Amino acid sequence: MSTTAPLAPWIAAQRDLLLAQRGHAWLLNGPSGLGQYRLGLELVRAWLCDAPTPQGACGQCASCHAIDVRTHADLCVLMPEVDMLALGWPLPQKAQAEIDDKARKPSREIRVEAMRDAVEFAQRTSARGRGKAVLVYPAEQMNTITANALLKTLEEPAGDVRFVLASEAAHQLLPTIRSRCLGHTMVWPAQEQMLEWLAGQGVAPAAAEAFLRATGGRPDDALALAQAGPGPEAWAQLPKALQRGTPGALADGTPAQAVEALQKLCHDLLALRVGAQPRYFAAADLPAPPSIGALARWSRALMQEARTAEHPFNAGLMLEALVAQARNVLHSPQSPPPARP
Repeated sequence: MSTTAPLAPWIAAQRDLLLAQRGHAWLLNGPSGLGQYRLGLELVRAWLCDAPTPQGACGQCASCHAIDVRTHADLCVLMPEVDMLALGWPLPQKAQAEIDDKARKPSREIRVEAMRDAVEFAQRTSARGRGKAVLVYPAEQMNTITANALLKTLEEPAGDVRFVLASEAAHQLLPTIRSRCLGHTMVWPAQEQMLEWLAGQGVAPAAAEAFLRATGGRPDDALALAQAGPGPEAWAQLPKALQRGTPGALADGTPAQAVEALQKLCHDLLALRVGAQPRYFAAADLPAPPSIGALARWSRALMQEARTAEHPFNAGLMLEALVAQARNVLHSPQSPPPARP
């Protein structure tokens, strides 16, 4: 979700396409890692810019500077508080005070109080005279109450307010929300484009290929992994480290990241078991897959673990338990692979 990296060419092309069309509300949808937040921000920058072009905001005016420093009076950004803090957007004074006083933790949902503030914002007069914009990301983090608070404003928007809802799971949105927006499905760029862009961020070609594989071909996620995680060798060695039950095999990440990595491994082993190609790991890095039954049970167990991974009782114990669970599955009896026709 970083906005520090140069704008990817596929995001720029989609921005230009959408700016050439009319509409008061866009819904950007697609899997994570394809740039929904960056595209949404590019749209609102252009809408509010003092000197916009068909290729987006000028980047030099007072409006563009205000967005860069997160102080634009005519832009309302709605995100879970954890994402607001990570991306440098200020929280409302009351919410920040509650978090500072340890009264509660930052929310992982878009809070209904924030949505009510956004509705009130939409009804005010534009401060700079170029209209107002509301950016909601990820839109699926609105609960039903929050989404219904937005619905009326989407149905009858003030004349100078426009919306961008950026989502990584648009099917989770209320049908009434989806029906009131113009939809745009995020473009999945070509492999060559992604490799060239990652190289421009300083990622070596071999590492870029490995990180793209590890993230299922999602460029934003691949860049984040390259910048924050261990090298591609650690990812390649993970399956067999889990097979050995290496205690620190998952120690480099959070419980949520560990569960996600294990779900990817389970997916690839299931693919091998039915004669398909793995997606996240190279086939040579995978151990022989156990039976479909064992993998199906593991998949269900990981789905259960994912529900509490963001707030485990004890992160260290959870990681140890996940390693032990993976080792047991990978050492379970194997059934013969399906016969090829």
